[in-house]
Amino acid sequence: MMGKESIDAYLGHQIGAMREALASLVEIPSFRTQAQNGAPYGKGPDAALHRGAQLAAALGLRTRTVEDVMVEADLGEGDEPRLGILCHLDVVPEGTGWTVPPYSLTRRDGRLYGRGTIDDKGPAVASLFALGALHALQIPLAAPVRLLLGSDEEKGSSDLALYRSKRKMPPMLFTPDGDYPIINIEKGMLRASFGAAYRQAGDRRILWLRAGKAANAVPGQAEACLTGISQQEVEKAARAFSSAISFSCREQSGKLHLLANGRGAHASTPEQGENALTGLIQLLCALPGLEQDGLQRILQALGQLFPHGETDGKSAGLSCREPESGALTLALSVLQCCEGTLEGTVDIRFPLCETLSGVTQKLSQALTDQGFSFKNTMGSEPHMVPKDSPFVQTLLEVYSQQTGLPGYCIAIGGGTYVHGIPGGVAFGAMFPGEENHMHGADEFITEENLLRNAKMIAHAVLALCGK
Repeated sequence: MMGKESIDAYLGHQIGAMREALASLVEIPSFRTQAQNGAPYGKGPDAALHRGAQLAAALGLRTRTVEDVMVEADLGEGDEPRLGILCHLDVVPEGTGWTVPPYSLTRRDGRLYGRGTIDDKGPAVASLFALGALHALQIPLAAPVRLLLGSDEEKGSSDLALYRSKRKMPPMLFTPDGDYPIINIEKGMLRASFGAAYRQAGDRRILWLRAGKAANAVPGQAEACLTGISQQEVEKAARAFSSAISFSCREQSGKLHLLANGRGAHASTPEQGENALTGLIQLLCALPGLEQDGLQRILQALGQLFPHGETDGKSAGLSCREPESGALTLALSVLQCCEGTLEGTVDIRFPLCETLSGVTQKLSQALTDQGFSFKNTMGSEPHMVPKDSPFVQTLLEVYSQQTGLPGYCIAIGGGTYVHGIPGGVAFGAMFPGEENHMHGADEFITEENLLRNAKMIAHAVLALCGK
């Protein structure tokens, strides 16, 4: 008990040092850029790795850099860690809309603002200081623990793939790169592209259509250009459209530009968005007098497969559900149509009752039956760690002890840094009900939760590796 109390007291006095450590990481724009010698992901991620290694060494951890992509920071005797903690020091680019400098830590009203503060530099600092506290207090461990600091999570985790080809992962592994209490199930993912060719004739045509910039996002906007069709005809069709999608159009140089506005969302939760692309397709298919427009005919086929408002893949023969991981979700996320060529992308997240090959086969069949060519795919199988495993139950017990709240397991449609690693779960760093502007402007972590995470991680290490 004294060990646990001393950990909390020690970390409480380290909050200033934790702020300084976080500031030194935030000031590095560590998004991926062009590779250089010794820096496979560019200067930023490489500099962040070096800084992470310096922080770890200063806290008394044994450090090693592996293949210039991952830093190991070990605590405890021996070279075979029982527990791994996996964080990443790369970030997404800053984007727009910030009210504070994105690469300078700003402290305001109990919040610490800056790119990476919640994803994942803040949790990495909490992990470093959690292990640093155990070292400083000379709390003995029955088995060593290894903190892993990566540098390419945001662009596909090639750092982790390379590391795993060289080094063995600990038998127990968690990442503070998700949500509390524990994410133990992550759906499988299939991202597939498809295409079609079409011919057009007549004076009334859809000249082009485009929507979506990211395969993993529900498009909030979609636009098209029409010729031979009046604004009045479009407005009449739009009035019959029963949806939250709003349409606007303007005439320019004898052509009609049509814009659909919906609500964007992550592709893992398409039901939280309002897909402007599928809405625009439905409107375009309702316009009269386009019998000679091959694009409208092929959009009608696409609308039958992925009708507006449907997010479970039912019309494509993909609908399925599993009690723990939930239902399959589908988002038509990208589409480009111009000069006789259509190219699109669909993003699917599928539950434990399906496989990547099974979903791929069903989607391919559905698309080819409607005349589309099935192109490149990428994906992963579902990931699951049993909720009744001793590892998960221990972490849930630590969470309940530290928060006074009941612990429970979560299934998500997205993927965390441990997806596909046997035994890996996400444990933090966001507490229930938090909104930290992750990947957005003015990203932040509160000072209170930075400290709470450090205490949580220290107690988790003690529970799993302590004597």
